[in-house]
Amino acid sequence: MRHQHHLDLDAYFARIDWSGERAPTWATLRSLHLAHVIGIPFENVEVVLGGVPSLAPADLEDKLVRQGRGGYCFEHNLLFAGVLEALGFGVTRLSARVRMGTDAIRPLTHMLLAVEVPGEEHPYIADVGFGSGGLLEPLPLLPGVAGPQGAWRFRLVREDDLWLLQTVYGDDGWFTVYAFTLERRELVDFEVANWFIATHPRSPFRDTLRVQRSGPHERAYLENRRLTVVRSDGSQEARELTDDHEVLRLLVGHFGLLLPWDTVFPKPTEQPAPAPAPAPRPAEEH
Repeated sequence: MRHQHHLDLDAYFARIDWSGERAPTWATLRSLHLAHVIGIPFENVEVVLGGVPSLAPADLEDKLVRQGRGGYCFEHNLLFAGVLEALGFGVTRLSARVRMGTDAIRPLTHMLLAVEVPGEEHPYIADVGFGSGGLLEPLPLLPGVAGPQGAWRFRLVREDDLWLLQTVYGDDGWFTVYAFTLERRELVDFEVANWFIATHPRSPFRDTLRVQRSGPHERAYLENRRLTVVRSDGSQEARELTDDHEVLRLLVGHFGLLLPWDTVFPKPTEQPAPAPAPAPRPAEEH
């Protein structure tokens, strides 16, 4: 029989600077979700340096809570699922196909959660691991219900047997982020996807440093040595960093990651300059 890992909730709550009521309520879910997204960055440093992140609960807690690091979707959402279950929420682990503007069929390489709140008639979709384009707060699993989350807007819609998470990008209207079903996934499914993301030659995470942080009024994206910041007033700025030392200063100072000062990143491959990040549309109701 496998030993069950017991999360240190006090350490986790200190990591995300959260001190709310420890009860399985909608208010708790909402505030925890936002605090996690703000408090723990999305990052793939371990993968870029040649590693494969462990998805074992004790290792996730050690990395994201005790070591002052972040991670990508599997790491964030598996840790968050464990926290929610410890508080008495019902959690179903789900997989999604990322779209981001394409209808091409991509593999199931994103993880999200369906969360049951006692006393609520419908579950909520929670996702603390998508990065700067993702949710700040949970969404009710209801089609077409849209609302502001800080300066950004999200909704869920149906497409045959799929659910689509959509957001508003610039002046282009609703944009599909990813598609998913409500089929329960197991840890082994995420271990396979995690290995693919960390090791496949065409994985977008293997050779490109990606660090992101979201807040209600600002999103920051680092891709290799290019930093882009998008603000809620529609303004944005981008600049190129000169070397690994400047990258490390940014990762520690701006993103809050604790990394050794002698960290050396692989030389970035030649890539076309990324398109400017879309500015948020005002969060008025339609």
